Amino acid sequence: MSVAHRSPGRYLDPMESSADYSSRAHAATGRDVRALTVLGLETSCDETAASVVRLHPSEMGGRAEVLSSVVHSQIDDHAAYGGVVPEIAARSHVEMIAEVTRRAMAEVDMGYDGLDGIAATAGPGLVGGVMVGLSFGKAAALARGLPLVAVNHLEGHAVSARLGAEVAYPFLLLLVSGGHCQLLEVRGIGDMSRIGATIDDAAGEAFDKIAKALGLGYPGGPALERLAAQGDGSKIDLPRALLGRKDCDFSFSGLKTAAFRIAQTCETDQDKADLADAVQNAIARQLSDRSERALAAYAETHDHRLFVVAGGVAANKTIRATLEATAAKHGFDFLAPPMAYCTDNAAMIALAGAERLALGLTSDIDVVARPRWPLDEARALADPSHKPGRKGAKA
Repeated sequence: MSVAHRSPGRYLDPMESSADYSSRAHAATGRDVRALTVLGLETSCDETAASVVRLHPSEMGGRAEVLSSVVHSQIDDHAAYGGVVPEIAARSHVEMIAEVTRRAMAEVDMGYDGLDGIAATAGPGLVGGVMVGLSFGKAAALARGLPLVAVNHLEGHAVSARLGAEVAYPFLLLLVSGGHCQLLEVRGIGDMSRIGATIDDAAGEAFDKIAKALGLGYPGGPALERLAAQGDGSKIDLPRALLGRKDCDFSFSGLKTAAFRIAQTCETDQDKADLADAVQNAIARQLSDRSERALAAYAETHDHRLFVVAGGVAANKTIRATLEATAAKHGFDFLAPPMAYCTDNAAMIALAGAERLALGLTSDIDVVARPRWPLDEARALADPSHKPGRKGAKA
């Protein structure tokens, strides 16, 4: 397969920043105007998922139709360890990927001849797991003579709200999950600019680590949300980070440390519930405070005012309600994906792949799995939110 000239949204090899793995399959027209049906594969963490999505052309509203979505969760495999064990996750992906994909295809009673392409997560994530789904996608694409689209997992989250509603670009996005917390201007697929990001921990990580300190088990975020419903956090004072800073960055490490110390002093179940409520409110408040700055700045230069919240933490009802109120305060419409598409799933990967395929963007067969992969790669290289390591810049 040939390698195209550099273009927006190109995919880079982490070992060679000049490599470009995007090819234009339709360079003459630049856009495919047919309905596109794509099989998506997701194996970046502890869910093995496959989905078939049909993207209708813009002439028909650009509607995304989920034809099937199958997710195999590894929660039981990791529960005893209190978190995801990468080796166990990768092994489970190897065991499940073929069956999960078979079920997704069987649900739509469609052979591979009915597909226009295959999309697979190529990062960021646990690289052993990412390699499983990406390798399976490569093999299927080669065997069936179909285009391969290597998808950034975060880009999947960025477009996931389009699985439940017809959403026009551009929009302001808060992507908040277990590993990432960032504000982005989304102008289209492969065209996103970072406005703010966490300078230490992600919100979802704070949820999980504090839940573990409270003895709530794995996964921690949903367990902490359930416990918080029984508590009253008003009596607990937790630190507020980055007060007075004029940027849109986040910080959760101080909150996590303070909550961990308080957790050691909890004597009753009610004490734990009160702390859980205080933590949930503190995270919601910081997400709201920092998003407010981004909303105000975005409104100065955009007439189309839509605030999208995506990622696993978007499934938290308190977080959703707080951010929806924040959006309304600034005159923004609010949208979050359906609950089923907040956490990791393959429908969002299939949709991102279909949107890229519609633009003629496909990937070479030697595209690599990436443990880190910023959405705004240019800014991540020039102004990283975290000190880059051997895996590259995080955001």
